[in-house]
Amino acid sequence: MSVVKINVLTVPAEQRETLEKRFASRAHAVEGSDGFEWFELLRPVEGTDTYLVYTRWRDEESFQAWMEGPMKSAHQGGATEGERPKPAASGSTLWSFEVVQQSGPKGE
Repeated sequence: MSVVKINVLTVPAEQRETLEKRFASRAHAVEGSDGFEWFELLRPVEGTDTYLVYTRWRDEESFQAWMEGPMKSAHQGGATEGERPKPAASGSTLWSFEVVQQSGPKGE
């Protein structure tokens, strides 16, 4: 059963461009990970400063393997504390879901 992980990021207006550029610079970094199925960065349109980072995985084990390997390495980047850029988000919460139903467009 697939799992969905949604990272809920609180991003002040002045940091939105920084956050989006950082994600763009790492575009496709997750795609080769075993068990990865989908990624979307969702920008808020109105009434909130919350971005959603949507990822879908074959199973929980695939997500955990990515978290402990490629994701951890990407966020550490080998930099020392003084060189590491300030986070663009002021808060982060991880939501987890199991996919129990899904649907796509009808074939033509």
